[in-house]
Amino acid sequence: MRIGLPGLGRSADRIVEQAQQAEADGFTSLWYASAVGGDPLAAIAVAGRATSTIELGTAVLQTYPCHPVLQANRAAAVVSAIGAPGRFTLGVGPSHQPVIEGVLGLSYATPGRHTDEYVQVLTALLRGEQVSFAGEEFRVTAGPPPLVDGAEVPVLVAALAPRLLRVAGRHAAGTITWMANATAIERHIAPRIRKAAADAGRPEPRIVAGLPVAVHDDVAEARSMAAELFAAYGTLPNYRRILDRGGVAGPGDAAIVGDEASVAAQIEALFAAGTTDVWAAPFAVGGDRSASRARTRAVLQELANT
Repeated sequence: MRIGLPGLGRSADRIVEQAQQAEADGFTSLWYASAVGGDPLAAIAVAGRATSTIELGTAVLQTYPCHPVLQANRAAAVVSAIGAPGRFTLGVGPSHQPVIEGVLGLSYATPGRHTDEYVQVLTALLRGEQVSFAGEEFRVTAGPPPLVDGAEVPVLVAALAPRLLRVAGRHAAGTITWMANATAIERHIAPRIRKAAADAGRPEPRIVAGLPVAVHDDVAEARSMAAELFAAYGTLPNYRRILDRGGVAGPGDAAIVGDEASVAAQIEALFAAGTTDVWAAPFAVGGDRSASRARTRAVLQELANT
């Protein structure tokens, strides 16, 4: 199974240590959030030079603060730093209104249109194409960045709503999600993105599903902890909608929890629903946090090597 973990580390040494250990343990990928190391692309460049096979991706970079031409140049620079194509995947998304308007002071009036045009420009550049694009959000005339061996840099879109799932299917390599359970994947995400890709004559898209995971015998205690740790995601409209699609009340119910057999079965259900990759975010439950994380990681490692 293709099982990945969140990319972590506050120092270059820790970033490298985690990446090397994850690769040695058989995990297929590490996914770096937008704030990791101050800039996840720097973390990925460092980790990529210290490893040889593990996929390194962003989950995700915000589109609004970075023009798609600059984003394409940054992505190409990361591949150059790693020294080989095929190991870096660029995940992008529009983020959320409180972040874009409240923190950055930018308008979030048209996130669907903005992301649609952004992804069209970005993916064309990262395919090595000359771009002449005139839309309502972007007007771009630009050549592609230098691509190692001329290889395309794959892009995943943080697509949860129907429009962005169509965008991801038509223009990108797939989607990377957070808080979408097996029901949401099977009934909402997979059918829409696959249809969009098929209609555009594109390959079967990747569906990279991220969820909190804890192996713990007391399911109620684990769900209560997940509800507390991930409560903020239940208040953001984009995540609230995907939780509703999954038929769950909140992040605590979306989390994958239970004993070893139960957690393995829930992850297998994600793949059966149409997921191609899982990025599991382990969280600790109970008094011994280190032992809790180790128990969860052991199950995830076993699945990653099957």
